[in-house]
Amino acid sequence: MPQLNVVDFPPQLVWLVIAFIALMILTSRLAMPRIAHVLEQRETRIRGDLDRAERVKIEADEALAGYQKTMADARGKAQGEMRQTQAEIAAEAGKREAAFAQQLEQRTKTAEDSIVQVKTRALAELRGVGAEVAGRVLNKVAGVTLPPAEVQAAVDAAISER
Repeated sequence: MPQLNVVDFPPQLVWLVIAFIALMILTSRLAMPRIAHVLEQRETRIRGDLDRAERVKIEADEALAGYQKTMADARGKAQGEMRQTQAEIAAEAGKREAAFAQQLEQRTKTAEDSIVQVKTRALAELRGVGAEVAGRVLNKVAGVTLPPAEVQAAVDAAISER
């Protein structure tokens, strides 16, 4: 193999240096500017994407803040309406309770009046029944027959003593 021949090393080294220098010149003149240009484009595109992402993030934060403010306003409004509705319901319930209490009071008064009338009538009938029973008891037990007016007077006197 000629590459491993020690006599051929110096010319090979010379050609190696010449080829290396030629490749370096070609690379620095042709390939390096293109690579630098591509890297600059990438850096510009990345910088633009980052700037755009920052703007989008700021807009998203503003939209989120607006959304949160709208939600807080809506909650406040809903709570205000709920309080107002509760107050209206309480007022309506108060009116209904007052009307019911008035109806109940009126019915109670009517029932009490009816009870007083029934009681008065019962007492009146009780005097008559008492006089009749007392007259019959006197007739059966003592064999005495008294006029109904006298028996009625005696029963009235006994009732008024109590």
